[in-house]
Amino acid sequence: MIDSEPLAERPPKTPRLHPAWTVAVVAFVTLVGAAAFRSVPGILLDPLHHEFGWAHATIGSAVSLNLVLFGLISPFAAALMDTFGVRRVVILALLLVSLGSGLTVFMTQPWHLVATWGLLVGVGTGSMSMAFVATVTSRWFVARRGLVAGILTAGSATGQLIFLPLIAMVAGNHGWRTASLLAAGAALAVVPIVWLWLRDHPHDLGVTAYGATEEDPGPDRHTGVGSSAGRAIRVLITALGSRTFWLLSLGFAICGMSTNGLIQTHFVPAAHDHGMPTTLAAGLLAVIGVFDVVGTIASGWLSDRVDPRLLLVVYYLLRGVSLMLLPSLLGPSVEPPTWAFIVFYGLDWVATVPPTVLLAREAFGADGPIVFGWIFASHQLGAAVAATGAGFIRDVQGTYAPAFVITGALCLVAAVASASIRRVPVVDAPSPQPALMD
Repeated sequence: MIDSEPLAERPPKTPRLHPAWTVAVVAFVTLVGAAAFRSVPGILLDPLHHEFGWAHATIGSAVSLNLVLFGLISPFAAALMDTFGVRRVVILALLLVSLGSGLTVFMTQPWHLVATWGLLVGVGTGSMSMAFVATVTSRWFVARRGLVAGILTAGSATGQLIFLPLIAMVAGNHGWRTASLLAAGAALAVVPIVWLWLRDHPHDLGVTAYGATEEDPGPDRHTGVGSSAGRAIRVLITALGSRTFWLLSLGFAICGMSTNGLIQTHFVPAAHDHGMPTTLAAGLLAVIGVFDVVGTIASGWLSDRVDPRLLLVVYYLLRGVSLMLLPSLLGPSVEPPTWAFIVFYGLDWVATVPPTVLLAREAFGADGPIVFGWIFASHQLGAAVAATGAGFIRDVQGTYAPAFVITGALCLVAAVASASIRRVPVVDAPSPQPALMD
């Protein structure tokens, strides 16, 4: 039987899978590939020290520059994506990560390490941090934004889980240069995927954002997330006059010291100082990445039900105590108390993010997400201080124990700062520009 219904009157076919989910998958893979380098510094610190004789503080300074750039570029990366397109910026960022990691095989001087690990990789990873996650979720999703943001945020933890044991094994069997090339190759391998399947905006494919409605149609093609770098500066200037901003920034700076700066950078060599094999220590750090995902999701759930200030106080107090105990827990093998530390620290690793985001949103209204971008910059500055400072302590004292104790004490300061925050929600005012994150 011939269908007599005119072709023009037939309803258009809708794809079974909205293209937003393809973009989300590509973004996740991108973050996993970029995370390969995040596994390198802690594992290669000792090999570089032994081959070149460079001090731990010298190597840590390259990691510090990387962490500083990772944080400071983040508030402006969305503006670059709006001006030049998400796909172009992400591809350039991946190429910088790959180039920076790959060029390390030719280095002979400490400044070579700073230029590669610090500058090139720092700019690359900083261009694919919070801004990339915020841009993808805000442009492509109206429904499920929170879920997608959480999944993408977990991309770095997943990358750490995948690459930490692998890079440790390669470095142990084939040398640190092969491990660096592996990290470079992982970032480079993602470039074709980004080029083929990542798109800048739903309108490029003639569709609307996933879950778009008449009430919330999603962002306009010409008003992308974070389209004004000037706004980021203006918001910062306003936030500088807020007591809440300084308290949150202080707590988050200490958070960065106690995670990326100290544990992620120095846990493997610290455990090796106590006789633990490098591959085993790297495996433990990967386990932290597993529980990191669980802890972040659970903290987000709790933040909707419990005073976020209380959550931050508990997180920082427990983290501080655990750091002070860590030197006595390390040894050649992994005993139950060490496992307890690994599981707890994984659950607590970025559990501070959801309550911090919520408090920033309450205090600064529609500008809260941008303010959080600057608070995140303080996180990376704190991490940079710890990356260099802990290395300096190791060089002078011959042990990391004082670094763990000092950072643990600072976590107690963060707990006090969090308890001192006053919850005075503001009423959102109409904003001429959309926020960086939803």
